[in-house]
Amino acid sequence: MSEFSVGAMTTDHVLPTSHLDVLVQGRGPALLLAHGAGGGIEGNFGLVLDDLAQDHTLVGPHYPGAGGSDVAIEPLDLDDLADRLVAAAVAVGQDSFAVLGESLGSAVAVRIATRYPHRVRALVLTAGFAAADPVLALAAQLIKSLAAAGQWEDVARLALLSCMSPVDLADLEPAALDKPVAQTLTAMPPGTLDHFDLVSRVDVRADLAKVSAPTLVVVPTGDRLVLPESSYRLAAGIPGARLVELPGAAHVLNPADRATWLRHVREFLAALPTTSA
Repeated sequence: MSEFSVGAMTTDHVLPTSHLDVLVQGRGPALLLAHGAGGGIEGNFGLVLDDLAQDHTLVGPHYPGAGGSDVAIEPLDLDDLADRLVAAAVAVGQDSFAVLGESLGSAVAVRIATRYPHRVRALVLTAGFAAADPVLALAAQLIKSLAAAGQWEDVARLALLSCMSPVDLADLEPAALDKPVAQTLTAMPPGTLDHFDLVSRVDVRADLAKVSAPTLVVVPTGDRLVLPESSYRLAAGIPGARLVELPGAAHVLNPADRATWLRHVREFLAALPTTSA
């Protein structure tokens, strides 16, 4: 265990050794990436990594059981996960950063912002939630039940159905569904079950009013895994949060919607104060 200190007024929690597989790319102001359940840095942010790395240092830790991170031996804990992401950034020399959270990563980002307010320059929360809404809670329960029974192909079918937009699904021929199901199955990390167990337990509603960092909330209005209302509640609960909608966008953003996301995020980041948090 090691503790980072920047002076007598610092209220940092003791940072653990991260022990996470971390992508580090680019140079410039740091962006700490918090990915979603059953995903990873490439899966969530792959379409924009090279663009953002042109003028930012990207720090992308993989949760236990994702990327090259070892699978957890105990149920995931939100505070511990937040601490380990911060520790990963500090370990590569990034003492302050904006946090970009997707889905479950939005709750992780909010917890980081309230545990380490002097480190967090800004938040970008996409397809996020403070606590699982009924649709997400049911999906998490189904995923856990199917996974426990070893029915991983059915988990992949549920993920495909939940994470793509109706428009994108309509372009798929029913006879051709086996290929995207197989691709989804291959992309799911070993820690998927642990991630969705955390989804079912996470609750940062009491944190929202304590967030002091500038915040952008991005709402995919066609999301069928996390209700758009969850994002609206995030924006309503965080003081001064800015909200933008991606009309018709699904939980997993397609290339066109991700390009729109990137434009909004770049505009938001460019307007941030140049001084550190």
